[in-house]
Amino acid sequence: MKVETNKELKRMKRMLLVGVVAALSLIGACRRPAPAGPELPERPAAPTTNRIDVPDTVRRNLGITFARVEKRAVSTVIRVPGQFELQPEARREYRTMLSGRVELDVQQYDAVKAGAVVYRLASPDWRELQQKLSEAESTIRQTEARVGSIPALIAAHRHHEEILEENIALWEVRVAQLQTSHDAGVVTIEELTSARNTLSQQRAELAEILEKEADLEGQVAAAQAEHDAAHARFLLLIATASTLLGMPAEDLAAPYALDEHLHTGIHRHDEAEQGLPAAKWRRIDEVEVRAAMSGVVASLDVTGGAWAEPGALVLTIVQPERLRFRAMAMQSDLGRLADGLPSSIVPPKGGTIDLKDAIEATLSIGLVASARERTVEVIAVPKRAAAWAKAGVTAHLEITTAGGRPELAIPVSSVIQDGLTKVFFRRDPKAPDKVVRVEADLGVDDGRWVVVKSGVKEGDEVVLDGVYQLMIATSGSVQKGGHFHADGTFHAGEDE
Repeated sequence: MKVETNKELKRMKRMLLVGVVAALSLIGACRRPAPAGPELPERPAAPTTNRIDVPDTVRRNLGITFARVEKRAVSTVIRVPGQFELQPEARREYRTMLSGRVELDVQQYDAVKAGAVVYRLASPDWRELQQKLSEAESTIRQTEARVGSIPALIAAHRHHEEILEENIALWEVRVAQLQTSHDAGVVTIEELTSARNTLSQQRAELAEILEKEADLEGQVAAAQAEHDAAHARFLLLIATASTLLGMPAEDLAAPYALDEHLHTGIHRHDEAEQGLPAAKWRRIDEVEVRAAMSGVVASLDVTGGAWAEPGALVLTIVQPERLRFRAMAMQSDLGRLADGLPSSIVPPKGGTIDLKDAIEATLSIGLVASARERTVEVIAVPKRAAAWAKAGVTAHLEITTAGGRPELAIPVSSVIQDGLTKVFFRRDPKAPDKVVRVEADLGVDDGRWVVVKSGVKEGDEVVLDGVYQLMIATSGSVQKGGHFHADGTFHAGEDE
C-alpha cells in the first residue's frame, strides 16, 4: 500500500511540474521569447540533482552566510543564559571634598583621559585651609628667627660672665689686702667695707647673668619645641591638602622642600630662596579635580555653577570595557562545575552579531545560590574586549566540563525542519557558488551546536543565515535541483 501511495505522489508531482513548466513557458518567466519560425524539438529534461546555484548576487539578496564545521565536545558543554555587567572597579564616583561652587569641565558621555580636569571647585573651605597653612608656616619662621637670635644673647652673657669672674677675682684679692692693712691699722674700716660691697655687687651681677643664661637655654628648648610642633602641623595640613587636591605633598610645597625639622635641629631658610616664587599651595585659587582613570562620563549629578556640600556626588566615570558576565546555572550541575573550567561567552542568536565572535572567559563559581529557583551563580570575566559586549547585553555562557571527546558539529540554527525530515545545506567545496541539500544525521546538541554524524567533514561550510529560504525552495523533493534569480526568487531546473 505504501509503495502504491508513493507512486501516486510521484505521478501527481510530475503532472504538477509539467503544468508549472507549461505555465512558465507561456508567461516567459524563465525563457526569452522564441523567434517566429518552425517549432524546435523539445529539449530533454535536465538531470535531477540536489545542488542549488547561489551566486554572489543571490547570497547578498537573501543574506546567506556560512559557518564552518568544527570539532567540539558538545556532550560536555553546559550552556546557561546571563548578561554582562560592569565590574565594581570599572566605576568611579567623584564627590566634593569641600563645600563650594562646582564648574563642570566635561559633558555626559564624554571620553576622558586619566589626569584630565573633570570639574573645578571654588571653595571658602580651601581658603581657610590656606590660611591655616600660612599661619603654620609663619609660626615656623618666627620660632626659627627666635631660636636663631638666642645663641648670640647667650654668647654675650657668657662674655659678660667672664668679665665678672675676672672682676670678682680682682676684688677678692683687693679685699684680702685691705683686710690685712686694716688689721695693721693702715686702712680704715670704711675703705674695707666699700671694697667688700663692690665684691658683693660683682658676685650678685654674676649670679644674675648665670640665671639669664639658664633662662635663655630654656627659651631655646621652648622655641625649638614650638618650631617642631608648628612644622608637624604644617606637614599635616599639607597632607590634608594633598588628599583633597589629589596632588603629591612635594608638588604642593614646590619649589621648596618638605624638611623634617623634628630631628635635624634648627632649620634656616636660605636667603637665595627669597627670589623663588611662592609655594604652589599658595597659588591655587580653585580646587581642580582630575580623572583618576580614563573612561566615559556616565552621569552628571550636579549642574554647572551649583553649590554643593561636602560629599555631594558630582559625576561618575566608567570604563565600559571592564565587564564581567553573570549567569545562573542549575544546581544539579554543581558536581560538574569548578573554578577555572574552559568557558566562552557567545552572542545570542537571531541578531546581526557574528555567532563566531565568542569571547573566552575565566570562570568562577559565585557565592550565591537560589533555593527557590534551584540555581547557582557563576561569574565569567572576559579575556578580551568585544564591540558587542556591553553592560546589560544578554548572551550565553558555554562551560566545557571534564570528559567527553570532540565531535563534528554545526550550529543548531543551520538545521531546519522540512516536514518530518531535518535538513541542512552544505557548501560544495569544488563549486563555492553551489550548495548541497543534506538530510541531517544528528546527535546531541547543547542548544547552540549539534553533532553531525555523517554528510560533512571538518572545515566544510554549512548555510547559517538563509537556510529557511533554501528549504522553501527545495521542499518536497530532495532530488529537485534549481537556481535562484538575482532578485532572490527560485526556479526549478537549469537557468536558460
